[in-house]
Amino acid sequence: MLGTEIVKITATEILDSRSKPTILCKTELANGAFGKASVPCGASRGKNEAKEKRDEEERYSGLGVKNVCRRIETELFDFVKGADAANQKMLDGLLLSADGKSDKSNFGANAMLAVSLSCARAAASAYKLPLYRYIGGIYGMYMPIPMMNVLNGGAHAGNNIDIQEFMIVPVRPESYGEGVRMCAEIYAVLKSSLKKSGLFVGIGDEGGFAPDLNSDEDAIKYLCEAAESAGYSVNKDVKIALDVAASEWYKDGNYHLPKKNKTVSSDELIDMFCDWKKKYPIISIEDPLGEDDTEGWQKITNKMNDTILVGDDLFVTDARRITVGKEEGIANAALIKPNQRGTLSETVAAINTAKKVGYKTIISHRSGETEDTFIADLAVAVNSGQIKTGSASRSDRVAKYNQLLRIEQKLGSAAKYLGIKAFNGVR
Repeated sequence: MLGTEIVKITATEILDSRSKPTILCKTELANGAFGKASVPCGASRGKNEAKEKRDEEERYSGLGVKNVCRRIETELFDFVKGADAANQKMLDGLLLSADGKSDKSNFGANAMLAVSLSCARAAASAYKLPLYRYIGGIYGMYMPIPMMNVLNGGAHAGNNIDIQEFMIVPVRPESYGEGVRMCAEIYAVLKSSLKKSGLFVGIGDEGGFAPDLNSDEDAIKYLCEAAESAGYSVNKDVKIALDVAASEWYKDGNYHLPKKNKTVSSDELIDMFCDWKKKYPIISIEDPLGEDDTEGWQKITNKMNDTILVGDDLFVTDARRITVGKEEGIANAALIKPNQRGTLSETVAAINTAKKVGYKTIISHRSGETEDTFIADLAVAVNSGQIKTGSASRSDRVAKYNQLLRIEQKLGSAAKYLGIKAFNGVR
């Protein structure tokens, strides 16, 4: 070891982007290097996600994490004190042994992830390497396509739209920076268009606009019109991606759309997506069906095999669940959220498993975010090809986009941007 033994861990209760408490962790090494990491929290969660730990006291309506931070500094630290921060797999193994429960309900995935990521950052600092290079080695060079969430609904906004995210995907540019610029320009035009229509231009949890509309389909129309008005060709330059978050609607074998007060069957929902696919350049749909609707997932995977069908609640960044999904013939892509597992090693294992079975991977933020940019480096390190990290507003979202701009500049001519090729010929 080159002085990379863990000598001190401190944890602080901070606020996330929704004013809810979360954890900031600092790990110090014997050679003086240190690393910090903060963890996010989701509003829409899969039932198989690893468990968070909260204080369950009067402060912050039970959501405080002061006691969790104290346990990090004492109990968790006792398990990893003197361990080599540069041996991520071994370190994360110690964290898993310390918790002892498959759902991370002892210390909580939030506590474990804060330690796991801060140790990775500390080790990268010790080796004087950028985080993406430390994690990915010399092979991390592909800049992800930004899947920018420009209009919010569902659990992420207080409007009348049931679908959670409407995203623009720049497939034509030859660089990440050009893709971000395109998205930001469309976002600005969308704001003007909504204002001209007399619609609300306040934003939801992830920075997208949150107007009341006549229908969810109208949101897609507004995105297409904004892209064209910004000077881009819909389909050729820009495609559309959706995060439906349909698990939120699934009950007793049907889908109950809460904001429209409407109930539809799995087949009706699939037919709606197929119809939209014919009319609009939709390239990706996340959680189009509930996590327990295996038969529905099989149907939509067969019917829409020319579309990226992303499992979020379905897979919850779990390598085992991704393997089962492939065996059952459901989905063709996995969303990756580190806090759904609790350690960096488990997150990377899920990514590697997805790639092994032929699934695409999309690195993702959560609705309750911090200014931490870890997922930006992770996306480049593992060559994920795609990233979801909100809109072109709110510093917690823009911080990730800006970190990727810095990485692209650092990589220089070595940086790769696949554009439409990242989707492997999907139309």
